Amino acid sequence: MATTTAHNNRLLLALAVAVALIAAATTTTVVAAAPSAAFRRVYAFGDSFTDTGNTHSTTGPYSFGYVSSPPYGATFFHRSTNRYSDGRLVVDFLAEKLKLPAYLPPYLSSNSTQQQQQQQQQQEDDVVGVNFAVAGATAIEHDFFARNNLSIDVTPQSILTELAWFDDHLRRSNRSNAADALFWVGEIGANDYAYTVVARDTLPPKLVRTMAVQRVTTFVEGLLSRGAKYVIVQGLPLTGCLPLAMSLARADDRDNVGCVASVNRQSYAHNRRLLAALHGLRQRHPGAVIAYADYYAAHLAVMRDPARYGFAERFRTCCGSGGGDYNFDLFATCGSPGVNTACARPAQYVNWDGVHMTEAMYKVVAGMFFQDGDSYCRPAFSDLLAMKAQGKP
Repeated sequence: MATTTAHNNRLLLALAVAVALIAAATTTTVVAAAPSAAFRRVYAFGDSFTDTGNTHSTTGPYSFGYVSSPPYGATFFHRSTNRYSDGRLVVDFLAEKLKLPAYLPPYLSSNSTQQQQQQQQQQEDDVVGVNFAVAGATAIEHDFFARNNLSIDVTPQSILTELAWFDDHLRRSNRSNAADALFWVGEIGANDYAYTVVARDTLPPKLVRTMAVQRVTTFVEGLLSRGAKYVIVQGLPLTGCLPLAMSLARADDRDNVGCVASVNRQSYAHNRRLLAALHGLRQRHPGAVIAYADYYAAHLAVMRDPARYGFAERFRTCCGSGGGDYNFDLFATCGSPGVNTACARPAQYVNWDGVHMTEAMYKVVAGMFFQDGDSYCRPAFSDLLAMKAQGKP
């Protein structure tokens, strides 16, 4: 009898260990499947700051065409998932905050000729939603830049392309609208301003700002006309604090946090115009909640006091080459031949590859958006969840 009991105990112990190992293995790709009273589905849009796999090395932006190679994804997923970081993005932390059972699948992974993959994607969407963001996307349509001889055809998508993808998804998944979903509009517009660097005389930033904000406004209005009721729109970060901008700008073009002053002023002006546009949308659509996620203010808080948030390196690139103050070489970027290793402690770095952030930075920003009241997200994320739970506005 004692032998039998001991044998059973060993079996139970073995089973418990096996369950624990399985749970540990799945947490790297699947979020804890706890129910949420708020949102069961999220639709995300934007550029490489939000893209969870719509881009691959062969389709990535110029000089950043190695996202499918190591060490991308090394910190969390332990392999490349075609995210421009060492791990999770803000939109991934949003999925975790909402306790979705999985991270948002990229739209293009479902756009396959294989019917089985389409059906699997549609089943996932019943629970989590879809990510339409794609690296290199602009706010202004591709044809505008092509007419000005500024376009690189590797990434011809704009935010309105993503709206068309959303329409296609609704048709394929037999959804008339998505009023109960959360719409996350990640930062968009930084790539538009990048084109003005080489054509400032023929394509002034003020014109790009006017057009870019107008396209974002049109896009959000398009979501609202399709039934969206809960929308979060993210502003531009401190693009002048990215190693790419720092390495290209004049040494005397600096602001009080040591970043490129002219580029940060550009992002600030863009965000002010975007805020005014969102105010107008709120007035025209009182039946919707339109929140603003202030990436600029969140990024600035970190740059002013990096140690408070656990960072030791504000400007130096974790995965880059060339050494120096920024460890960034535009012609030998992360994942390219010869640049297949990263810094030993990515969590101490703000910047991952010279343009995109580390998982640690994205986690800090996500915490500011989702946990710090209305300091960085207005209305507060908690208020938005409460309104959704109460069926408001």
